[in-house]
This record gives sequence, C-alpha cells and structure tokens, in this order.
Amino acid sequence: MTKKVLLNVDYTNDFIAEDGALTCGKPGQEIEEYIVSITKQFIDNKDEVIFAIDGHLENDTYHPETKLYPPHNIVGTAGRELYGELRHVWEENKEKPNVHWMDKTRYSAFVGTNLELMLRERDIREIHIVGCCTDICVLHTAVDAYGKGFEIVIHEKGVASFNQKGHEWALDHFVNCLNAKVVKN
Repeated sequence: MTKKVLLNVDYTNDFIAEDGALTCGKPGQEIEEYIVSITKQFIDNKDEVIFAIDGHLENDTYHPETKLYPPHNIVGTAGRELYGELRHVWEENKEKPNVHWMDKTRYSAFVGTNLELMLRERDIREIHIVGCCTDICVLHTAVDAYGKGFEIVIHEKGVASFNQKGHEWALDHFVNCLNAKVVKN
C-alpha cells in the first residue's frame, strides 16, 4: 500500500476570512467542510498530515511577494491562524505523531523547508493537496512535487482561489502537465 500525506496549504484567516488581508473569500469559505472532513479522515487513518503555512515577517522589504501583495500571514497575528473549524482540528490533534506544522515562506511548501526530507524518511510517495490558492501556492507545491517524482492528488472540492480563471487553469494544468489525479468528489 502506498503511503500518503495530506498537505493543507495556507488555509488561514488572511486567505479565507471575509476580512483577510489577501482573501479569496466565498470560494475559500465554501471548501471548509471538505477540508475539515478529509483532514480528520487522514488523521484517523494514521496517514501523515502536514499544515504547510505561509509565514511572513512584518515590514520585510526583501521578500519578493512584498511587491505583489499586501502584507499577509504575518507571524504572530490572527491572520496566520488556521481558518474556522480547521483550527480546532489542529488544536485537538497537534500532539499526534502523524500531524505536523510546517512554516513556509515561499509559494511552494518544498522551498526552504525540510518537506522532501520528511516525506522520504517516511517513505511517502503520494501527496494529496488541499488549500489556497489553487493557482499559486497549491500549484507551485504540486510543480515541485512533480519534479521530485511524487504522485500528486489534488482534491478539487478542497482547493480555491481569488482568481476563478486561474483556479480552472491550474486544475487543467495539474492533469495535463503534472500527471496529477484531480479528485472531483
């Protein structure tokens, strides 16, 4: 049986809440129930779950995103906390050996982190991805996973973006360029 991991990418207040600093709003809020459900399923099945969460420093003029987006996911702020019920799932399960938090500072969860090492140590070959934004952090994480030889599964009901055209483009790109499986249910 192939070992697998669920990557929860950037499902935070700043990306999802109505008043989030870089919110995708309604599309992100509509996937909450699915993300919570699949996260609980992976945890209960003793599969690995990694919360790969964007973290920025206040007034960081050197970070490339500073030129593209307003300040968001600032370390130590409520904006960086997991959104809605997912925060409770994290709090209730964070001490379990198969549940992990990973700080990331770039779009891809692989860049500047020990994600690949964690996956290789655990002999994980299949990466399931949910979160925000489909065409940014989810996409860049999937591209790096492809380049490193992992099997990729994207959960369509578990990804969202503030750019509907970008969201649709990324779903197509996952299948046609990364040989990913896009789960529709």
